Amino acid sequence: MFRNMRIAFAFHSPGFVSVPPRRTSQLYHVASLATAARRSNHAPKGISGLILAQGDLDCRRREVWNNNWGVSNFHSTPTNQGIHLIPMMLGAFKASTTIEVARTAARIALTFVPLILFKNMRTKKYIAHHGRFHNGEPASPEKKALLLKKIRKRTIAFHVLVFTPIALFWLALLASVEQTPLTGRWRMIILSPEEEDEIAANLAGPKWYQAVGEILAAEGPVKFMAPTDWRYQWVRSTLQRLENGIPALQQRELDTHWLEVGPNDSPLPPPAEYPLRPRPRASDTMRRFTETLCGRACTTTSHTISGPPYSLLIVDRPDASNAFSYGFGPDGGCGVVVYSGFLDDVLSKVSLSDSLPRSQPEETSWWNHLFGGLFSMSPPPPAHPIPTPEQTSELAILLAHELAHLILSHHLETLSSGTIIVPAMISMVADITRTLLFPITMLFGPFVNDAVAQMGKVGSGELTKVGEYCTSMSQEIEADVVSARLLAHAGFDAREAVTFWESRQNTPKSADCSSTKHSDPSSPDSSWRLARRIMGSSHPVNEVRVEKLKSELVRWELEKRAALQKRIDGETSQGRQALGIL
Repeated sequence: MFRNMRIAFAFHSPGFVSVPPRRTSQLYHVASLATAARRSNHAPKGISGLILAQGDLDCRRREVWNNNWGVSNFHSTPTNQGIHLIPMMLGAFKASTTIEVARTAARIALTFVPLILFKNMRTKKYIAHHGRFHNGEPASPEKKALLLKKIRKRTIAFHVLVFTPIALFWLALLASVEQTPLTGRWRMIILSPEEEDEIAANLAGPKWYQAVGEILAAEGPVKFMAPTDWRYQWVRSTLQRLENGIPALQQRELDTHWLEVGPNDSPLPPPAEYPLRPRPRASDTMRRFTETLCGRACTTTSHTISGPPYSLLIVDRPDASNAFSYGFGPDGGCGVVVYSGFLDDVLSKVSLSDSLPRSQPEETSWWNHLFGGLFSMSPPPPAHPIPTPEQTSELAILLAHELAHLILSHHLETLSSGTIIVPAMISMVADITRTLLFPITMLFGPFVNDAVAQMGKVGSGELTKVGEYCTSMSQEIEADVVSARLLAHAGFDAREAVTFWESRQNTPKSADCSSTKHSDPSSPDSSWRLARRIMGSSHPVNEVRVEKLKSELVRWELEKRAALQKRIDGETSQGRQALGIL
């Protein structure tokens, strides 16, 4: 009976710990106290005396026993703390080296997997037809068990070889998935934070000018516009005006001024659902998790936003009416390159105001020392005209588009997909294909094998072009949408961007987000024409961009009307409550 009482008491106690046999007398004492309590009229009906005794005496008895025996009370970890470990664990696989390890593991697997399969098939055949090789005698149970054991070991090795590269590859892809700020588009950037920091360090300060100068010099002699040129100062002042609107992109809640804009005024965007924030880092997630466990306040650190000030170069090339952005990181590690042909086109549309001659200061900056010996500098013009607001608006539209590429880190995305993810996937598919076709190509000699290899190179190159086309198209559309928001916060009319891009629909003058210019879309061997034909695109990219930009402005208006109606309904409800009307 006492044994049953001891088990029942231990079962009902939430602070249950194992008790030595010599302490059973204390259990008997507690059981007698429970019986006395039950016999008294203090216990409610239907409740066990043991449970009542446990409710009255458990805390005191448990503290005494735990202090005497050095036992800690049982506690459970909250279930939601494990959620933070998931991005931290995945972040360890977010690196280009993970893809390389997965590709190497895949090649090792493709080397040994055929041998394992062939060996297992041969062993199974030997077991099934053992009598043919041993005068009709079947295999002994011991030998058969030994052969089956070897098959199981080889099967385990087969699974490890096959699933290791697959698991590494998908873990790397899952770890690299993130949402683009301001638009919420899902994308993949496989570079680790350390690799991104290295890229930013290699482009910080004057290194960005050196990198861009080397890229442009590969096409021939380059002439840069001096910073003392009035056109350079005009572009710089417009760029700084746009930079002042970037902090508004980081706010989730804006003031109600965007609701008070009239129909004839420049529209303002609604609050962003995905505001501009530093991109997540696994090390920061781990630090926040450990500080939360220790009960300390968590301070946010930075995965730096590629913000202002941005670097700027103007190439003196009248036959090019374009611009592109390049780079990543703070301290001038990213910037914009504008061709003077675009400035000439803008300045020729509307007549300039009266020219105001100004003296040009002597150029003595490090910028001139850096490029003075490498490239010839165009002499500054003798006068300093003042551009009109319409001209400044067109310049701001192009600059805002390029700034959007930098704000959204499109250069990292292009670098990640174009040089790591897509080539790795194509390489793995090519390795698998060659492995499957090897028994066939082996029979026809090296000529057929070389032909298959050449076809694989051509096919992988075309697939890479298709991937670049899709990535570039989505980035251009996204940059247009974000540039409209940036223009509005900088004081420009975002509706003028629609007119600007419509005027450039039929010309190959759209802005480019990469450091290398695409081939001419009108050329027969253009990769972009091939990619668009494969993807079945029947409309030019600029038409799609204009339609997306129009739909974004319509969304602003719809959200404004919904917010105004919600505010009116709230004011009406408050008025009724104040008057006591139900």
